[in-house]
Amino acid sequence: MEILYPDYDNCIANLSCSVMKHFGVTPPNPGLSLADSLLSERRYKNVVVLLLDGMGNNIIEANLAPDGFFRSHLVGTYSSVFPPTTVAATTAMDSGLFPVQSAWLGWSCYFPEVDENIEYFVDINGERLAWKYVPYWSIYDRIKDAGFGAHYRAPFTEPYPEDFGAFCREIKRLCAEDGEKYIHAYWDQPDTVMHRKGCFGESAKTKVRELEKAVEELANELTDTLLLITADHGHIDSPKAVVTHYPDIMECLVRMPSIEPRCLNLFVKDGMEEQLKAAFKEHFDGKFMLMSKAEVKERQLFGKGAPHPHFDGMLGDYIAVAIDDVSIYNMDSKNFVGAHAGLTKDEMIIPLIAVKKD
Repeated sequence: MEILYPDYDNCIANLSCSVMKHFGVTPPNPGLSLADSLLSERRYKNVVVLLLDGMGNNIIEANLAPDGFFRSHLVGTYSSVFPPTTVAATTAMDSGLFPVQSAWLGWSCYFPEVDENIEYFVDINGERLAWKYVPYWSIYDRIKDAGFGAHYRAPFTEPYPEDFGAFCREIKRLCAEDGEKYIHAYWDQPDTVMHRKGCFGESAKTKVRELEKAVEELANELTDTLLLITADHGHIDSPKAVVTHYPDIMECLVRMPSIEPRCLNLFVKDGMEEQLKAAFKEHFDGKFMLMSKAEVKERQLFGKGAPHPHFDGMLGDYIAVAIDDVSIYNMDSKNFVGAHAGLTKDEMIIPLIAVKKD
């Protein structure tokens, strides 16, 4: 598989920064030149970013017709962040920050304050610990502070749409309201179906085509709106390995890995570094790249800029980065078919689809 590093001058965080600039907000990072061009063409009443989880460029090329609505409105492709996964990439869109700056790295991470691996999107005893320890200033608050409207909609936010059709109707309703505004709309498909059924079978094809048809119908009903459709990452079909099945690796570790099954942080016991490197080479040579903390920082793998104070403590001593199709889970019970968060082109490249409605 083709390895591709993130482009932090041309990524989803830069898209967020372009939107901020458009609404008079000083962004934390440079904008995305492709988006800057679209936003400068005219002043729209509504700027809508519709993010379809997992709908990377490889997914639309494999599952949609070249002359269909999405591919015929494709204005370019650009990069996710590393790791190309929902927590890191949607936070980049929500904040304009690279993962190194936000410390929102993946599904779970090690938090020294509680000496545990914590899931970012999961409440623990009624509290989301990630927001307690690594909060960030959102694009919505920044744009509201600048005097414009700003809205975020998702399946798990009010009015809790029952399906994608209801979700699109909510976007249409917001666009009809008075005033210049930004709307960010996140939907959890086709990611969910691809995790369960794979990326290139009938289930994925049907779901992506359903989304395309519904978005085309929505676009036909909008006026004075720039509608940008994108994704947080791509997706691949991925066979599963389980780290506990490799005792020569497990005996090297201080704690269970975290971040993602295709981007694992490894905290290593004193004196066990050479055994860990040898074991990873034996079992996953050509499948994973083992990078030291120093190499990760030198390559700026998680982005440019000043690191968040929590970043260093989350990394571990090594990062195991997927460069082929295998994912390494902490437990047998995960039965995903599709996966993402590795360093391959199919996971990294995302589309920017633009629909201009006068």
